[in-house]
Amino acid sequence: MKILFLTVTKIDDINSRGIYTDLLRLFINKGHQVSIVSPTERRFGTDTHLIEKDNHTILKVKTLNIQKTNFIEKGIGTLLLEYQFEMAINKYFKDIKFDLILYSTPPITLTRIIDKIKKRDGAKTYLLLKDIFPQNAVDIGMMSSSGFLYRLFRKKEQKLYRLSDYIGCMSSANVKFLLKHNPEIHPERVEVCPNSVELETGSFSSDTKSQTVISSIDPLVADYSEIREKFGIPAESVVFIYGGNLGKPQGLDFLLRVLDSNRNEKDRYFLVVGSGTEYEKIAQWFEENKPDNAQLFSVLPKQGYDELVRSCDVGLIFLDPRFTIPNYPSRLLSYLEYKMPVLMATDVNTDIGTIAEENGYGLWCENGDLDTFNSLVNKLATDPSLRRQMGEKGYNYLKDNYTVDKGYGIILRHFEQELFINQ
Repeated sequence: MKILFLTVTKIDDINSRGIYTDLLRLFINKGHQVSIVSPTERRFGTDTHLIEKDNHTILKVKTLNIQKTNFIEKGIGTLLLEYQFEMAINKYFKDIKFDLILYSTPPITLTRIIDKIKKRDGAKTYLLLKDIFPQNAVDIGMMSSSGFLYRLFRKKEQKLYRLSDYIGCMSSANVKFLLKHNPEIHPERVEVCPNSVELETGSFSSDTKSQTVISSIDPLVADYSEIREKFGIPAESVVFIYGGNLGKPQGLDFLLRVLDSNRNEKDRYFLVVGSGTEYEKIAQWFEENKPDNAQLFSVLPKQGYDELVRSCDVGLIFLDPRFTIPNYPSRLLSYLEYKMPVLMATDVNTDIGTIAEENGYGLWCENGDLDTFNSLVNKLATDPSLRRQMGEKGYNYLKDNYTVDKGYGIILRHFEQELFINQ
């Protein structure tokens, strides 16, 4: 099939690791022709351009800054996105007839171009629903449910759902929320299609559609003393890492309370790695408090970040307690891949904690419950056999549920008839 993939994620190289590139590589390996449309934000200073390979193409569209920027520019940039994408697609992809359009949220504002190509080509459409906007913005006080912007974005959201032949959600809680608040959607069109990764690392050849697989290092037996020394991390400490976006959705005031309440505990060490709108606030706390058992890093290169995560013992996930939508952060996957137990402080509506506890790879409490959270920190810090057991269970759960072959199968089973016809 000829597949068009629309995303606001920065994709410059199909070989890079990520939830979308990992999945798209599998589509390419299976013989599909993939055309990717991805923004190049104005901060990077490049114009719209095409990256062409034998069996895939990446169209980089110049946009405003739409990620990790202020709310005003993000809002304007998001509204302009569909027009910028449409102009670029009309110029570079006008002669391609697509069989399938894949797209993810955010954003919800690509309805115009999806509708146009669906009608023009008779294409099928599949939405990878990664978040539920604009309700998530309402939940954390960034938008009023009675305001003009909310009504505008809500209409676009509903149109996007109507255009989507199938909607893949992150978890069962997402499916239930979507159907409850959008009763016009037929339940048969909605399913669980979570984030997924390719477990093996290796070199990808777009010309031969083959991979050279290199066995992953087992983080439970490898010696990471050199990595810890490189980053100034005590070799004997139990290391808790939070990696990812440092923004308002993460409810990171609670993270600072956790760091402050553990400042005198010498057996544990905390790493905070990432960027976002709350980075400066967190950096100021580190500057004023200078904790001996914690470090803050801004964004690291992917290879360096993966190296750092491998040397850690426990992965942390935080979500704002005000959320009514069931978020499911993608950083969970790297923790599971490196056989780390996961400690979560979230709202009560997401099922990420419930799934982790039921399957034995994580512990959960509500964001804001400091006593309970610290009791869970203590439990993991003092019990290496528990950490090892939970890490193994998490890795096995990842293999059974969150690999790209699972995601590929969920999506493609809807289009087996189209594949048969086109062969």
